[in-house]
Amino acid sequence: MKKEVTKKVQRIDTQVDEMRIRRKDSNALKVIENVFDDATLKTLYTISNKGIIKALGGSISTGKEANVFLAEGEDKNLAIKIYRISSSTFNSMEEYILGDPRFRNVRHSKRDIIFAWTKKEHRNLERAIEAGVRVPVPIISERNVLVMEFMGEGDRPYPQLKEAGLEKENSRAAFDTIVKYIELLYTKANLVHGDLSEYNILIDTRTQELIFIDMGQSVTLEHPRSREFMQRDIENIVRYFKKYGIDEDPEKLYSTIREIKDKAQ
Repeated sequence: MKKEVTKKVQRIDTQVDEMRIRRKDSNALKVIENVFDDATLKTLYTISNKGIIKALGGSISTGKEANVFLAEGEDKNLAIKIYRISSSTFNSMEEYILGDPRFRNVRHSKRDIIFAWTKKEHRNLERAIEAGVRVPVPIISERNVLVMEFMGEGDRPYPQLKEAGLEKENSRAAFDTIVKYIELLYTKANLVHGDLSEYNILIDTRTQELIFIDMGQSVTLEHPRSREFMQRDIENIVRYFKKYGIDEDPEKLYSTIREIKDKAQ
């Protein structure tokens, strides 16, 4: 057993070293160093020892606070989201943390906030799924690492709505689906996405289904700014779909969703 664990540790170390070799430019090297610190490597070892991941792959995306990598699971590809501890700031997190009751008892150190944020994203994804919204299925969260379903085909991630675009004849159905997902989050999951736009929606290239991603910042309705965040989400979507000739009133959409929630209570 000890030999098996050692081999897994060496395998992950080797894969990180290979990333360093392949990405020789200084910016890429700096990102890798910031992501794969000793604590994060140990967390990956822990997850690997549980048989969840077999190998690391290449980078899928780099965000303000986290990096997402492809990983090989037991029988399918997975996505590993790693929130950076050493280089992250609270600039983009703070507005979602302050007022969120789930952070009330969390110590306000960078490490503890990030660990709580990772678990919050895991739970937000579970709540979205329970409500009927298509999102990546979370598998495990440990410290600053979230392992989830890989949204893609083969080793290629599905494109963002911004990248892929839509055929005009499909745009109304897509818009209605997004509004329905916002409604389900609000009425069934008691959540507001909080950062919804054409950049945080993927398109399944096989089925044309839409997928919400990046739900770490999603807040419960108890958050004092949940109304503001939801209105902003709706405004972003309405703005994007205007180019397809869809012209809706964001305030009316928001009021309609609020009424549905009120009637259900």
